[in-house]
Amino acid sequence: MAPPAVGGGGDGEGQPQRQQQAGFGQTVTGIIRVAVFWYFASKFFSPKRPTDPSQPQLISTNLFQRGEYLDMWLYLSEHEKFNDFGNEGSLIWHETNIPYAVWGKESTRTLSTKYYPTEDLKHNGSLYAHVFFARSGYPPDPNDPEYQHDATFGKTHPVVVYYPKSKADKRRSLLGDSEKTETLIKDVDDHEGDSKDDGPVEWVSYWKPNVTINLVDDFTRYSSNAVPPNIAPYLNVEPSTGNYFPTIFFNEFWLLRDKLIPLNDTVTELPLNLEVGPISMTKWQLFLQIDQSFQVHRSYGSMIEGEADELKRVFLEGNPYLLVITMVVSLLHSVFDFLAFKNDIQFWNKNKSMEGLSAKSVIVNFICQLIVFLYLLDNDTSWMILASSGVGCCIEFWKIGKAMHIEIDRSGKIPMLRFRDRESYAGNKTKEYDDLAMKYLSGVLFFLVICSSIYSLMYERHRSWYSWILSSFTSCVYMFGFIMMCPQLFINYKLKSVAHLPWRQMTYKFLNTIIDDLFAFVIKMPMLHRLSVFRDDLIFLIYLYQRWVYPVDRSRVNEFGFGGEDDKPSDGSETDVTVRKEEEKKTN
Repeated sequence: MAPPAVGGGGDGEGQPQRQQQAGFGQTVTGIIRVAVFWYFASKFFSPKRPTDPSQPQLISTNLFQRGEYLDMWLYLSEHEKFNDFGNEGSLIWHETNIPYAVWGKESTRTLSTKYYPTEDLKHNGSLYAHVFFARSGYPPDPNDPEYQHDATFGKTHPVVVYYPKSKADKRRSLLGDSEKTETLIKDVDDHEGDSKDDGPVEWVSYWKPNVTINLVDDFTRYSSNAVPPNIAPYLNVEPSTGNYFPTIFFNEFWLLRDKLIPLNDTVTELPLNLEVGPISMTKWQLFLQIDQSFQVHRSYGSMIEGEADELKRVFLEGNPYLLVITMVVSLLHSVFDFLAFKNDIQFWNKNKSMEGLSAKSVIVNFICQLIVFLYLLDNDTSWMILASSGVGCCIEFWKIGKAMHIEIDRSGKIPMLRFRDRESYAGNKTKEYDDLAMKYLSGVLFFLVICSSIYSLMYERHRSWYSWILSSFTSCVYMFGFIMMCPQLFINYKLKSVAHLPWRQMTYKFLNTIIDDLFAFVIKMPMLHRLSVFRDDLIFLIYLYQRWVYPVDRSRVNEFGFGGEDDKPSDGSETDVTVRKEEEKKTN
């Protein structure tokens, strides 16, 4: 029987490529952090039962010795409990003389075969793999006269897994074209289902084509009251002696979702690749910790179901050296992001003058950040990404308060925010140049936005007009957002100075841009998107050229409100000392 229906998640669209690039390093870091925390927590904070000094400590050891030969039987049955050992049709695989915990070719066995599903299995039926190990010469059947309880052990594992059925794509052509409004079916995961659909979720069974059976190489002597909590659920203890059987681990760590085969009436035969072999204690624990870390991230909303498979795919298909470089570069990207954020806050917090700075670019940046936040909110993004984008919106709005005067107008029925230019911005040529630059650039930007929106309306499908508007604006923010950096270039050109810019913050952003260029060659992406990452490089190179070509103007104030002439060294004369004392008195 299929599992009971549960509610699905939202049918969110894919995140922008830059979100995925930045999120790779954060995902890896979070997984490692959770795994390490769980390991040390299990070591140092595992619950221990109080011991009675009058009773001797019971030590649990492995019932089998290293190198001891084992026979193996693998049965497939539609029943979770198996005792039909006489049914030769259920026996899929039998191996003899497998050395236990010996690392070599003789301890690893493989088999590739075909399985012909029954009608019940095609209609959401269940199928279980029952594997039994016994010392060579001993049978696994309890009804056999030669059967020995302490010489046989086994485990049951499902070969069929269930996922929600593919749902109809709710997006449609808003123009009402009959050829484009027809409902198309796409493969979606359980987190991509329509959360607004009140109907029951239909489940579909999937076949696991690969079954890997590992015997854990574990000969640890465990105290009866001090078994680590991460091992205790998997320890198969023999009641009469207190010792444990070898641990059987069905290794599905590298079995990705797209490798599963859906079961339906058209399926006549199924591939089945079997493998049995040893696994080290460290590797087994690592797989368990990483899987549990994935579950923790999914429960907190910081990872969706498909991201775990994508991360595993990077390790499977990627070059190991390139993977190490990518992880190091991701770490550097996070560090530079933090430094750029810190210096950006420091700059605007201490900035006393808007002379030479574009106030309209600050407003446009807030609008762009707000559009991205609304787009993520409309597509049911995880709360961690939403929180990050929301904090970014708040910071951009705070920058407006530092760049302009914000007042509350209570003259009407509804209080309104009123923005007024600062004196240091409106009292010189900065406002004039900023208005002139925005006049021409906004015209170019509006033209690009209209063209992109019309193309999206004609050739793409959307859930609603609101989704179309957000999607169009967000696409323009990612494609044409670099245009908003051009007004500052124009102001620098007119003022023939760059002393007013936050160069430390811009340096960190430029380093991050170089890292994005490296990602453009590492990560698979369309050629147009790959070329788009070099647009910011061009803008920053122009900034660097302006810094080189324009000499330092010591009369212009910097980002902290001080001019270079304030630090002019004195000649030590009496007149100079008197002037400085008078200036200090005025300041005090």
